[in-house]
Formats: sequence, C-alpha cells, structure tokens
Amino acid sequence: MSPASLASAVLASAVLVPASAFLAPGSVVAPTAALRGGQQLQHQQTLPQQSASPSPLSCAPAVAGLTALGVAAAAAASRQQSRRSAPLAGGSSARLVGLTTAQTSPSTAAKSRSLAEAKIVVCAGARLPEGRKLRVAVVGGGPGGACCADSLAKEGIETFLIERKLDNCKPCGGAIPLCMLAEFDLPKNIVDREVKKMTMISPTNKEVQIGQTLKDHEYIGMVRREVLDDFLRNRAAENGAQLINGLFLGMQLPQKTGESYVLTYNDYNSAEGASRTGEKKTLEVDVVIGADGANSRVAKDIGAGDYEYAIAFQERMRIPDDKMEYYKDRAEMYVGEDVSPDFYAWVFPKCDHVAVGTGTVIDKKGIQKYQQGIRDRAAPRIAGGEVLRVEAHPIPEHPRPWRVKDRAALIGDAAGYVTKCSGEGIYFAAKSGRMCAERIVTNSEKGSRMIDEYDLKEYIREWDAKYGATYLVLDLLQKVFYTTDAQRESFVELCEEEYVQTVTFDSYLYKTVQGNNPVGDLKLGWKTLTSLWKNNNKKPDAMRTLV
Repeated sequence: MSPASLASAVLASAVLVPASAFLAPGSVVAPTAALRGGQQLQHQQTLPQQSASPSPLSCAPAVAGLTALGVAAAAAASRQQSRRSAPLAGGSSARLVGLTTAQTSPSTAAKSRSLAEAKIVVCAGARLPEGRKLRVAVVGGGPGGACCADSLAKEGIETFLIERKLDNCKPCGGAIPLCMLAEFDLPKNIVDREVKKMTMISPTNKEVQIGQTLKDHEYIGMVRREVLDDFLRNRAAENGAQLINGLFLGMQLPQKTGESYVLTYNDYNSAEGASRTGEKKTLEVDVVIGADGANSRVAKDIGAGDYEYAIAFQERMRIPDDKMEYYKDRAEMYVGEDVSPDFYAWVFPKCDHVAVGTGTVIDKKGIQKYQQGIRDRAAPRIAGGEVLRVEAHPIPEHPRPWRVKDRAALIGDAAGYVTKCSGEGIYFAAKSGRMCAERIVTNSEKGSRMIDEYDLKEYIREWDAKYGATYLVLDLLQKVFYTTDAQRESFVELCEEEYVQTVTFDSYLYKTVQGNNPVGDLKLGWKTLTSLWKNNNKKPDAMRTLV
C-alpha cells in the first residue's frame, strides 16, 4: 500500500495492518514484568498517549506518511512466537488448602469440600490435581464475555458467566460485518435488516449514496443487542458455562502467587420481582476475565487505569410505514457541528423501528443538544415517529493503559476495543473474547494446568499485532475529518469515489487488508488533499433540504 493509501482508509472502518509495524508518535512504552519459571521476563506494551488534536490540514500528510511507514515496516517485520517454559513435573508445587474427607474426623467429614470445590494454591504452569479443572469467571455477558465463556466451556474449562441484566438493551447502532455470521456461527435470522445502501449526509445536507459496489449477497447486518447477546449467552450455557444472573460487586485479589480470586456478587437467580435485591454470594476462581463494559468494575479492581470515553445517546423510534419502507435496507450517517462536534449521528434500521442517535467525547454535557440536532436534521424522514425507548451509554475511546494484571484480563469495551471514526465495537468485542479464551485453553492445556500473567499477555501481544494499527490510523483519521464542518464536507465528498466505496466495504465486511492499487491510491490521495484545501478556503454551500 502506497503513502496515498491513507485516502483509501478514510472511510474504511476496518483497515487491518499489523500493529507491530510501527509505533505511534507520542506513544509511550510501559515495561511490564511477568514471573515465569523463576525468571523475571521483561515485556513491553505500547500505549497510545492522548494529546490535543493537531491541525486537521497538517495531519493529513502526516497520517499518509505514517500509514506508508507502517505498511513498509510490516512487510519486513517477522513476529516471534513466544513459547511457554516447561511445566513443573508431577504437579509437585500444588498445595491443597482445605480439609478432605481422608484428613478429617467423622464429625467434620460431612462438612468437608469435594476436590472440585476445594481451594487450590498452585504455581503457574503446574499441573492441577486429578479431577480438578481451571476455574474461570467471565464478568459481563455481552458479545465479548459470551464468546469468551463459550470458547472456554467448549474445551472443558470450568466457566462462570456473570451478567447482571439478561434483558439489557445497550444503546448501540447494532451493525455487524458479514464475516461475523460465519466466523461466530450466527444464525441468519438474528439479523433484523440487511443494509445494502448507506447514505452519507454532510453538514449542508449534501447526500452521497454508497454501497453501489456491493455484490448481491453482501450486506451489513443490523441486529438488536438484546437479541444477539441473549443468543450468545444461551449458547455458552448450552456448551457448559454456568450462567449467573447477578451483579458483580468486587473481588479480593490473590495475596500470594497462585492463590484464588474471591468474587463477591448479588445472585438474582432465585430472586423474584422487579425490586429484587439478590443474595450476596462469593465465588473462588483461578482466572478473571473483565467483559463488563466501559465502566468495568474488574478494571477498577485490578488497577487497569482510566481512559477517555464518549457518551452515546440513542432513541428507538417507530415511524410510519411509508417512512419505514425507505429504511428497510438503508442506514444513514450525518456529520456536522449541529449533530456532534467530534463524531457522527445515525439513523439505523431495526426490525420494526429505527434507532436515531449520536455521540461525543468533548462535549458530554451537550449530548441532549446534539440529539435534538439529529432529530431536526432527519425530521423529513422520521416525522411522526413514536419514541419507544431512550438509551445512553459510555463508549471507550482508546485501550486502557493495562489490560492484563496477574491472572485477570480485559476484553471488549472493558479493554477499550472500540474503533474511532466508525465506533465499531461488536465484532472486536467478540473477537477479543475468543482470542483471550483460545490463549487460555492452549496455555492451560485445556484447563489441566495453571496459567499466569505471561500466558494472558500472549493474548494481548497477538491482539495488538493483528489490530493495533487499525485503532491508531482511525484515531488519526477522526482527528483529520471530524473536527470542522469544512473537513466533514471533504469526508462526504470522498464517499462518492468508487474506489473508496470498494475499499471501505471490502475492508469492513471481511476484516482484511484492502487497497493495494498504487494508481488508485495516488489519485485518491491527491483528491483528498485538494478537497481539504478547497473546503477550508471557500464559503460554505447553502443548506440543502432533505426530501
């Protein structure tokens, strides 16, 4: 991909370049240490450092150069696979805490715990006692948590999935790429709408229709989170995960190497009624996976650090049938200072209604103003609509400083895996959950051995190598195109290019690197720069009226 490939990636919500290809300007390298086999192993974790947005015009060539540098370095880089050190033989380092029947008198034998229930203190890498499997608690039952629990349980690991609200409707556009259906074995009927048309609408209401390059079988799937999440959780339970309807309250961290995590939660399984408070219970596990969203309690407990977040606000709205017909296979994205100072607003179709929403990082207190802005802009197409539900939720803007501490790891929104520009999070949550689970399964030999921080950091290294550059590039692109209305006009203008549409949809739908036409890249790079110059040096066009 040439330096001008930046322009190809302007709208590509999944430009995939190995993260190991380059280090972001302004990044910091944090040393981390993992104790393994008696040796202190030093690792490095690249952390994006947040800074004030640079001038959009000055960013464009910088982003182009950075993209080219990343791709060139990626072609030459070779990734070393780290292997775990040899496990301790015979499980000699394991120590059973708690009395077994053989050790107790008859009066206490009845109260003793079985081997599976006993608390185990075991060094990392050591084989667990016969009949005892690695115990993992996954906190949060969204796409990330459910896919993680499913992958763990299928391989025989003792898995607990804790979700506080089984009918949760997270405010989410609900778009998933086509490849996710096959990759995660999702039934097609989980998709409410097959979007084949996307309308981009500029600050002056200039409309550009994209999606013309899609093949007949290609589409963006629109789902309802309450439906998708429920399906994934139930599948995890069918494959052996223990689903706990409960509110995670916190956890006691291990005080010594190999000790258990003790989780405290309110169990709602046996409670009834809307006012149920639940029964406080505890759970001892070896590994904890935080999949509990942007406000992750697990992240707080392990000291994972804070990050910047956006507020997403959305209204589910039932509109008249003739207007719903227009949205049956169409989604709309609006940009402009009136609908968001740093993101976009949307009208996305659901099964029998539309989702109308917006988001912002820099003006969270003004979210209601921007929601009114999208209502006003889209009024000709949603007039007469009845609001069914109002939703709001924080969305992370970048990965947390630390995503693994000891035997606790973060995935999905809890880790900060939401892309800039597009705000995509469903696929990456599910993918991170599966990748984390696969690493646990492999390094624990399907739950027969204890794991440690080093094992979990292998998941982080794999994730960053696969997707790290995607987040970096889209972050820079958002700073270029989402800062002023002049930049946003250029953003929409570029959507008219067939080359942009081809690269955008192919990259998004299949999560593969696209855009390797040097001539097309150079032409689009030039159009990007000339469009930015033109729109920043002319009087804005008159406001158009939507039909």
